[in-house]
Amino acid sequence: MRLILVHGGFHGAWCWDRVVPELEKLGHEALAIDLPGHGARRWERSTLADRRDAIVEVMRDGDVLVGHSGGGFDCTLAADARPELVRHIVYLAAGLPIEGRPLVEATGGERKANSGDGSDIAKLSSSMPPSALRPTEDGRLEWVDKEAGRAIFYHDCDDATVDWAVSKLTPAPPGILVEPIALTRFWQADLPRSYIICTDDRAKPLAASMTIARRLGVVPLPIEGSHSPFFSRPAELAGLLVHATTTRPVAPLEPI
Repeated sequence: MRLILVHGGFHGAWCWDRVVPELEKLGHEALAIDLPGHGARRWERSTLADRRDAIVEVMRDGDVLVGHSGGGFDCTLAADARPELVRHIVYLAAGLPIEGRPLVEATGGERKANSGDGSDIAKLSSSMPPSALRPTEDGRLEWVDKEAGRAIFYHDCDDATVDWAVSKLTPAPPGILVEPIALTRFWQADLPRSYIICTDDRAKPLAASMTIARRLGVVPLPIEGSHSPFFSRPAELAGLLVHATTTRPVAPLEPI
């Protein structure tokens, strides 16, 4: 079984470095990718279509898509484009688009005004403090507060991990939050899917996770700890990702 690991906002393929070898120990193949605008691809254009295509271009028949946090949106778009290739989708403390609406409504973020290009984003999500971010010259939002990063993403990680992770964060492209989402195939494809909840998650509130699990029609699978179990519990997370692929929905998808 091959798992394609998709990071969330600010992060990159590097956040899966501890999970990939654990999946390989279990006899599975894992491919962690950088989305455009992140990691080694940080300077690339990053529209929703760009991000979707970055996943689709590496997909093979029978792949498992794993989306962490904002990566859940990107995995959903890729699954909408090529549902016939997807064996299962695992949402790890992740987002799910709301049909016909921009992502800012699904993240719990806020807009200042209706400029339409993402420059009016006042808050990326319901849990993201605006004070931790500053705009860059190219209009992205850069993470500038290490202690806020620790508190929100990595509170159960050791100091060396926190220092390393915060140093690797790349500016977020807020323009993707204002693009309306239309999923022409995903809702009807009714693909096998699952949702993992991080029990002490400060970036993805429990109520938001439960809402998404309900919309996915699945019984959520818990893992202890923060928003970043790929750092604090890589072996446990690897085992849970594999187990998740054996589960099935108990109710239909809800587009809104």
